[in-house]
Amino acid sequence: MKNPHVLLIPYPAQGHVLPLMEVALHLVKYGFKTTFVNSEFIHERVIKSMPETDNVRKLIKMVSLPDGLESSDDRSDTGKLWASIVRVMPGEIKVLIERINGSESDKISCIIADTSLGWAIEVAEKMGIKKVAFWPAASALFALLFKIPSLIDEGIIDSEGTPMKNQIIQLSQAMPPMKTTDFFWNCLGDETEQKLFFKLLVKNMQSVKSSDRLICNSSDWLEPGTFALFPDILPIGPLLASNRLGKSAGSFWQQDSGCLSWLDQQPRNSVIYVAFGSFTVFDKNQFKELALGLELTKRPFLWVVRGNTTEDVDNAYPIGFHERVQNWGRMVAWAPQQNVLSHPSIACFISHCGWNSTIEGISSGVPFLCWPYFSDQMFNQSYICDCLKIGLKLNKDDGGIIRHEEINNKLEQLLGNERFKELALDLQSNVLNSVREGGSSYNNFKDLVAWIKD
Repeated sequence: MKNPHVLLIPYPAQGHVLPLMEVALHLVKYGFKTTFVNSEFIHERVIKSMPETDNVRKLIKMVSLPDGLESSDDRSDTGKLWASIVRVMPGEIKVLIERINGSESDKISCIIADTSLGWAIEVAEKMGIKKVAFWPAASALFALLFKIPSLIDEGIIDSEGTPMKNQIIQLSQAMPPMKTTDFFWNCLGDETEQKLFFKLLVKNMQSVKSSDRLICNSSDWLEPGTFALFPDILPIGPLLASNRLGKSAGSFWQQDSGCLSWLDQQPRNSVIYVAFGSFTVFDKNQFKELALGLELTKRPFLWVVRGNTTEDVDNAYPIGFHERVQNWGRMVAWAPQQNVLSHPSIACFISHCGWNSTIEGISSGVPFLCWPYFSDQMFNQSYICDCLKIGLKLNKDDGGIIRHEEINNKLEQLLGNERFKELALDLQSNVLNSVREGGSSYNNFKDLVAWIKD
């Protein structure tokens, strides 16, 4: 019998590529042939960041297609990127599939596409290929998308996604409350971009609804209310490299593994880990306040500072900061986050609350100090602090800045109350059981494998 061949297509952003790469590597364990399609821009970054010893390219066939933009174009403009992808990539994917099916014995059995790429589901349907939509964020927000028509009919939002009034809703009594002002399509900053994004979301969901299967990077233990209300959404997470005893793959930056040796030298449960994902940008004043807050704690910290975290980052630190913290602080450009969070020296996680970071922190039993930046991160903060009760929020002053005193005070509260750690460890145990043999996520993935092979 020929090996099933799955084509996987992520949306071109770090938080989307990483979990879908885990899906691909898990499929390889079940004997699947996998082809992973990135845009040319993202493909180049992923390949460049891979260590020479990495064997991912031997396990997965990695290919690239144009996204329709020039290399110099700003890909943080969501509307522009999405519109360009929709214009260019459907035809490119069709040609790629035809080429694979015409030249290889293992024809494409199934397409697993990010839910942001509804057009890929349409291509699969037209070509008679099994189609799976993958949601990489909290499943509660996936459920929210399905409820958009009802939200409009009930006058909660208008036809452009704007809240009719500030209120808190619950899709069901078993699901987390949501602020209408924090709906993720209204947390992008620019109002025009938000409205365009919402319009694209609604159109995209029509294609997603025609998928044969809906899967997500979550767990029954994390979001039971969502899966009770939407039983067709199947959790297969947490998707972690440690589940397959491998290394995380798909990073856009080269990881500084030297920080793990530094963590080995720190006392157990002592280090503040600080990382804000791939998009968060600070102005210089906020960057300095963060640095001063970490210094004020006098606790060991590991701080991930991307080159574009702030303008002229090398000169953005407070004067004398490096010299003053050299004995207990370490800054790196990018870290092997899953390895860092699971290290016994880590005490807490100052995070932007992206879903990958959220689920990685939960899976490591680490409490959070939440610092959301945009989009779904506002909901994730509320979920962490108000529902799971494994973290605290930071408050801005009247000028919109989180001051160093606030950072220090909240860290003292978080690390001074053992209840946060106890709840985090309990949640970790239950969530990780989901992906162990016999767990709900484990069984859902096995069922998916059997369906694709059928």
